[in-house]
Amino acid sequence: MGEIVLAAKITHVPTMLLSEQPGRLEGCRKQAIDGHKEIARRAREAGADTVVVIDTHWLVNNGYHINSNSRFKGNYTSHEFPHFIQNMEYDYQGNPELGDLIAKKATDKGVYTLSHQVDSLTLEYGTLVPMYYMNEEADLKIVSISGWCSVHSLESSRILGEAIREAIEASDSKVMVLASGSLSHQIWANDDYEANNGTFTISKEFNRQVDLRVLDLWQQGDNATFLKMLPDYANLCSGEGGMHDTAMLFGALGWDEYQGKGEIIGEYFPSSGTGQVNVVFSL
Repeated sequence: MGEIVLAAKITHVPTMLLSEQPGRLEGCRKQAIDGHKEIARRAREAGADTVVVIDTHWLVNNGYHINSNSRFKGNYTSHEFPHFIQNMEYDYQGNPELGDLIAKKATDKGVYTLSHQVDSLTLEYGTLVPMYYMNEEADLKIVSISGWCSVHSLESSRILGEAIREAIEASDSKVMVLASGSLSHQIWANDDYEANNGTFTISKEFNRQVDLRVLDLWQQGDNATFLKMLPDYANLCSGEGGMHDTAMLFGALGWDEYQGKGEIIGEYFPSSGTGQVNVVFSL
């Protein structure tokens, strides 16, 4: 019988990669990188063999989609930030059986979900950046789920999260589930970016305060209150991908019946106008 052995909400900011290169940004994201490595250490210690990444950089406009290929191999340059992420080589194994089972469980629940095994369906950087730090040895299998859901309800994403848990429990896999996306996500307007030192600032103080309140709720285990505010939070604070990754994560954890708490790994930080963090949720 499979199980979720670690669940987390994580950052994937491209400046993590620049942080390891000589230049103005060298060292700027060390704590976020260290957080990724610590999360991966804990997952392996708990016996993880697979990572399910809910990727807010994979945009879908109809249904839900899972990249369930048996192998992911390629050379990635970001269309969004080609000056930040260039020629990222990757080679990971997949877990197609688990991806297929998640899609079946979700569809059986009334949430239409397709599982794909197509070599030309590549991974997005919401998956690739975390795996760069968490899966350096490529020993963990990957399943990537679309998390930028443009015409979907948070309720259907909650149900998909339930299906993720049920599929994992019906499998033989020990799984780390990652919601890969920011908290607030109002990126600086292009004309304002440099003037506001965009790399290290947040675009709205309101967003920062709501982010910090959310982190307080998670640390206190007041998940019922957080879930009541989630739709407004996603809307008013421009949550990345509509915060469907977070809805799926909490669906997998048990939604308003979840009694666990969040543990911040490292610290909350602003990046290009957005609010970023790594948080592990107790199981």
